[in-house]
Formats: sequence, structure tokens, C-alpha cells
Amino acid sequence: MNDSFPYQLHTFDSGLRLVTVPMRGTKTATVYVLVGTGSKYETKDINGISHFLEHMMFKGTTKRPHYLDISRELDGIGAIYNAFTSHEYTGYYAKASAEKLNTVMDVVFDIFLNSTFSEEAIKTERHVIVEEMKMINDDPPRLVGFHFERLLYGDQPAGWHVIGEEKTVLGLTRGQFADYFKSHYIAGNTVVAVAGDIDPEKVKKSVSEYLKNIRMAEKVQKTPVVEDQNSAAAGVFYKETDQSHLIMGFRAYNMHDDRRYPLSVLATILGGGMSSRLFDEVREKRGLAYYVSAGNETYTDSGYLEIDAGVNNSKVNDAIGAIMNEVKKIKLSGVTSDELQRAKDQTVGHMALALERSDTVASICASGLLFRDKVLTPEEELVKIKAVTHDDILHVASEVFREDKANLALVGPFKESEPFRSLLKIS
Repeated sequence: MNDSFPYQLHTFDSGLRLVTVPMRGTKTATVYVLVGTGSKYETKDINGISHFLEHMMFKGTTKRPHYLDISRELDGIGAIYNAFTSHEYTGYYAKASAEKLNTVMDVVFDIFLNSTFSEEAIKTERHVIVEEMKMINDDPPRLVGFHFERLLYGDQPAGWHVIGEEKTVLGLTRGQFADYFKSHYIAGNTVVAVAGDIDPEKVKKSVSEYLKNIRMAEKVQKTPVVEDQNSAAAGVFYKETDQSHLIMGFRAYNMHDDRRYPLSVLATILGGGMSSRLFDEVREKRGLAYYVSAGNETYTDSGYLEIDAGVNNSKVNDAIGAIMNEVKKIKLSGVTSDELQRAKDQTVGHMALALERSDTVASICASGLLFRDKVLTPEEELVKIKAVTHDDILHVASEVFREDKANLALVGPFKESEPFRSLLKIS
């Protein structure tokens, strides 16, 4: 039990981990199931199966054989529910009035345990996913994100698209779904988080009963990420667009490296809002972009800082130049005391807003527990953010802002990458 962030953590004999967080002042409750699998756990012949399986979990169970049996029950209580797949995790959640918690648990745990993956549903859903692929292809800000990670990691699981390739998705079989389900959706690879207006002891008892027959097996290990870069890299992906969409990024730190804290503060100063350096210079002063922002992405064994922008096709070079100038300024001179304090205060404020929501609280607890085997409380996170110094910022800037870590992916009406690669000069 933690007094300032009153969570309770319990590990069942099966290896399943449960974290409960009672919250005052809310009438909602969220049930959140996070599984440690995603596209990094796939092989080339089944790339996309993690995401496809996520879709199939809402198509019917032994208790609720039709997809409408699931959706009508959740819709009927006014629940908000969804699922998501990433490179390293897949999650399912439902949020509703706290008085409907038992219904939410019953449905969410039913799809986790008892999804049937009927041939008919698979046949229909594979075409839904192909349409999702087309939607992403028509959405350049999302599309450039895929191309950026492919540029970083190449032809290894870390560089594959989470949704997979059309040919592979169309060929996946029910047997492959069943095998993947049994080997990855297991007790030791799963975290359940329940947050909101709840009684932790009652929840623990209910989870123990609902998931008493949870699958057990040895956890599947993912392929380690290989990073190999010795000079700046650029990838241009031709598409007739009215605006060019780019991600400039630098290889950085994984989620277990405490240098991610000063890097996070640096990203906030660089592009974390309308008062950030990039927003001020690239949009407000020079009118080169509609959106521009910065952030850092951390995985278990890799990470990067990214700068995203949607810019005028005729001024892409100017926008890249303006972004690079801001990168060089921070590397050379660091940040001001006012900027540093504002970035810290901004992080504290964002965290306070996030913690008002039971779904966000459940997500924070589940992800920390899945990847670090502990609940990293908001207070612990903020202590490390508040401890960041000017020297820390300069140190990570000197480590990260280097040409041999610089990468640029661009989606727009261009065919040659070399002219853009030549702009990634820092020294």
C-alpha cells in the first residue's frame, strides 16, 4: 500500500499481477488488461497477428458467441471500451459507472479467456484490417510514423508495421490465431489494473474467481533490437500531398534508462506546447507549419526523440533548417532557468489532470508493472523530473543530438532523399 498513491499490488499463484487503485471523487471504474505482446514478438510470416488478434477478441466468446452480445452489453451500460496494439504490448479496457463494475469485469475477462476466433469472423475481419491499412495510407501524419521506425530499425520486428502487410494478413489462419493466443495470452505475461470507485479487496476476490482458469505457459521472448547507424539517414516516401509530413528523430534511451527524464524535459522545452521553442519559431514567427511538436518514445530496449511537423511543400528545406537550428542551440547553450522550471511545472500539471481519470490511472499502473515489474507512482516519476538540472539537459543533448543518430522520414511529393539527408548537419 502506498499512502500518497494508494495502490495495492497482488501477484496470484498463477503469476498474474493485479494492481488496484481506489480513487476519491469519481463515480467511474476502469478495468484494464495489458498483455506483453505485440509486433516485436512476431515472425515475418505472421507479422500483424497481434493486431489482428486484438480485433478478434471482440467477435465472440463461448459465453457471448456473437459480436453484438459483447458490444450491446457494454453499450447498454454506457461503457467506454476499446483495445490497442503496439510493438511491445496489447491492451483491452472498459470504463463505466462504478456500480456496473461487475458487468465490466465479466465482459473484459470473458474476451480475454474465452474468445473463439470463428472462421467466419476471421474471414470478415481480415478485410476490415485491409481497409484500416488503406486508411493509414491516406493519413500522412500516421504514415510517416511507420516509415520513420522502418528507417530506424529496418527489416527486423522493431521496424515492421504493427498492422502487418496485406498479403500476410490475408493469409493468417485460425490455427495460427489459436496458437498465438495460447502462447502469449498467459498469466505471467498479463497485468490487470482496476481503478476508480472500487473496493480493492472485493476486486481481488472477483479477479481471482474470474481468472482462476487463466492460461499458463512459459513466456515467449522477443527478438532484441539491433541498432546500427554511423551517419545521418533520410527516407523520402513519395505521395501526392498538399502538405509534407516529416519526423526528424534521434536515437536515444530505453525505458529503463534514467536519462529519459532529462530527455523528456528537453523535448517539452523544444516542442511541448504552444510556448515551446519549435512552435514559436517554426509556426508563429515563420509560418512554416501548421503543427510542430517534440516528444520521446521509449521501448524496453531502444528509444528515440522525435520532432513531428506538417509543412508547406515549397518550404520543406526551410522548415528542416529552422528545426535543426533549434536543435543546435540547445546542444550548444542548453536552456534557460525559466524554460527548465516551466517544463517541470508543465509536466506536474499534465500529470495532475491525467490522474483525475480512472482509465489513465489504470493505464499508468499497468504499463509500469508490465515492463518494470513494479508500480512507478506519479510521485516517484515527478521527483525524477523535478531533479533535472541544466547540466543534465546539456549532457543528454550532447549524447543524442549527433549526426550518427539523426534520422529524417518524410511523406510528400518528393522522390530523392539525399537533398534532405544533407540538411541533417549538427557539428
